[in-house]
Amino acid sequence: MKRREALLGSAIVAGLAAGDSFAASGKRLGGAIIPPEKEMGIEKHVPIITAPASAKAGEPFTITVEVGKTVPHPNTLEHHIKWIQLYAQYEGSQYVIELGTFNFGPTVAHPKVTMPVMLQSNATIYALEHCNIHGLWDNSVEIKVS
Repeated sequence: MKRREALLGSAIVAGLAAGDSFAASGKRLGGAIIPPEKEMGIEKHVPIITAPASAKAGEPFTITVEVGKTVPHPNTLEHHIKWIQLYAQYEGSQYVIELGTFNFGPTVAHPKVTMPVMLQSNATIYALEHCNIHGLWDNSVEIKVS
């Protein structure tokens, strides 16, 4: 299963559970639910992942995901980040493992989350976030495990 297919499937399920009409339709205003990768490094909606490039198998390390780290994102009732989801996919596996979903309240919560993770082998960490106006955005990092 390709990365975008896995994330899109997870996002639609999460959106349906939350009653989100964007996720239910599989689209957002102006285009695809997850924007093209060429937009990922230059936009305030991109979830920035801070994680080590390598880790030891079975030992915890910290991953931080923040939206608006390089370009601030508004945090108003009208325009805010609703949630961030984290996933892991082991190298060579077709399965995507949900690490957690973190919901944010507009005007009072900054869209940043830090969590400990333990991997058993090389993996890709995916972050998916939802802006109430601009839909879903994703980013990923690879972590080598020894």
